Amino acid sequence: MPKTSARLLALLSLLQTRRDWPGTLLAERLDISLRTVRRDVDRLRELGYPIAAVKGPDGGYRLSAGTELPPLLFDDEQAVALTIALQVAATTLGGGTGAAAARALTTVRQVMPSRLRHRVDALQVTAVERPATRPVAPVGGDVLLAISSAVRAHEILRFDYGAETADRPPRRVEPHHVVTWDGRWYLVAWDLDRSDWRTFRADRITLRIPNGPRFTPRELPGGDVATFVAGRFRGAGDGTTGWPCQGTAILDLPAATVARYTREGIVEELGADRCRLALGSWSWPSLAAAIARFDTEIEVVGPVELLDAFDHLARRFARTAANAAVRPR
Repeated sequence: MPKTSARLLALLSLLQTRRDWPGTLLAERLDISLRTVRRDVDRLRELGYPIAAVKGPDGGYRLSAGTELPPLLFDDEQAVALTIALQVAATTLGGGTGAAAARALTTVRQVMPSRLRHRVDALQVTAVERPATRPVAPVGGDVLLAISSAVRAHEILRFDYGAETADRPPRRVEPHHVVTWDGRWYLVAWDLDRSDWRTFRADRITLRIPNGPRFTPRELPGGDVATFVAGRFRGAGDGTTGWPCQGTAILDLPAATVARYTREGIVEELGADRCRLALGSWSWPSLAAAIARFDTEIEVVGPVELLDAFDHLARRFARTAANAAVRPR
């Protein structure tokens, strides 16, 4: 029979792997008697682990959620995955949440076996943020948890938003999802006063309590949150993934060359040095500029709005060149 400490750790590890464990199966796995299983369960309860008894023919046990977080056991793969996730969170999340992730990473790393510590130390994550005029505002973990709790409970949220004056009525929304986009946290919700879907930056939300009544969730446009959010940030008002402006042009370049520099476009080969490009953007001039960047002869297939956008840019560029020509050098 293993020593008591080793046996307790083995029992705890088993309890973490599935919801319910019959007492007889635990005794068989640990090669101990059912009476010893009961004693070891009592010892774990004394250490703060909330282990509930499960009724049944043979009886059983379940590791439940308690009021405090007791020590946990992880296998090698779980420990490595946890440290990688914490390192990414520590380098990409701002404010208190990122700092808490860094402290948790230090705690986990200190108790790791050397064989695992060497593996995770080989991964060094450096967060490189895109240049911005203003840094991303941090969001407190308590705000994210409060919003997420309302999403889970289907409770109406009331909050002041951004620079709106305090004497204005609070925003009233049906919260549906908490998402991240380009380094920021957002709440996707149905705005009750505007009768429309909206995305709210979490760092601009000041919650008012208590929450409102429960609601029945609506179906998001586009079918899922990823589709809806991608569509909204591309400028599509209906929350679809398609860009609001989409067009097609023929370029005097090999399809392989164009495809290398096109993330979301569809490239069709028309010959050795000729291809058709279908692309989208948030406006017609930006779409024309995106196609023009390939620096080759262009034939617009359609629609007419794209051809007009090329004409608009041509006149703008001509004015720019003319103004530059008359300036003293």
